[in-house]
Amino acid sequence: MASESKSAIYASIGANVVIAITKLVTAALTGSSAMIAEGLHSLVDAGDGTLLLVGHARARRPADAQHPFGHGKELYFWTLIVAMIFFAVGGGVSIYEGVLHVLNPEPLRDPTPAYVVLAIAAVIDGGSLVVGWRTMRRAAPGRTLFEVVRHGKDPSLFTVVLEDIADVVGIVIAFLGVWLGHWLGLPALDGAASIAVGLVLAAVAVILAGQSRGLLVGERAHDETIAVVHRVAADDPAIRRVERPLTMQLGPDEVLLTLEIELHPELTSREVAATIVRFEDRIREQRPEVHHIFAEPMLGDGARAAPADQPSSAT
Repeated sequence: MASESKSAIYASIGANVVIAITKLVTAALTGSSAMIAEGLHSLVDAGDGTLLLVGHARARRPADAQHPFGHGKELYFWTLIVAMIFFAVGGGVSIYEGVLHVLNPEPLRDPTPAYVVLAIAAVIDGGSLVVGWRTMRRAAPGRTLFEVVRHGKDPSLFTVVLEDIADVVGIVIAFLGVWLGHWLGLPALDGAASIAVGLVLAAVAVILAGQSRGLLVGERAHDETIAVVHRVAADDPAIRRVERPLTMQLGPDEVLLTLEIELHPELTSREVAATIVRFEDRIREQRPEVHHIFAEPMLGDGARAAPADQPSSAT
């Protein structure tokens, strides 16, 4: 999943660098506030994509003495930074620029360059959205965008899609602002479009920040992971049941699982150890992202099992 999400990020960065330069040049030629907002929007998108790549690279660093469970949550931290930049620079500056043009409207010059650039941007951003959308569908088949955003564990995947959707919506708003402002002779509408673009960016930023916060502070894994735990336990005749299965998402593809396993009391210590190893192996076969498992065996009467020849928990 990580490699697929990075492909979508690369496509988004390339598209936004080209578009940002073109939009800002066009804004200088036309004097359009909406085009300034769109240029900043694309520039912020390109910078955000770069930060997501930084997050991916830092999250792949191996575990060390200070970080025994690895650095997977680095990606969640950098996604939160992306949301803050998106809100402050993208949304805040666009709204500020729009308010200035609404209070002090200036007649638009020839809007033709703006139309041409917005049309080109629509094609490029639309292509980037298609790449991001297909990547998301491959990584999360059968899930809607809402489900991926709400329950996804790789924020870079849905961040790119949300930013691309904001790009396309922003282009439509900018076009309407430039066209209506020129056609009706009301340049203040161009400023209103800039404000609207800023509000779209702020809304996306709030969504990203909320999801990143949940993952950063220790969100649980997918419900299917817990379902697999109970299913594997039910299929093993040596296990009566599992108690208190707790999970934590440590990264996009890394999960911590702790639980208590109630075993049949007639098992020997060697059989206890073999049962735990078998249970953990089956969990990892079905859910490879479960890297760390801490299982404490309990006898049928609720007492802890005696120490075996090998540890009953593994990482």
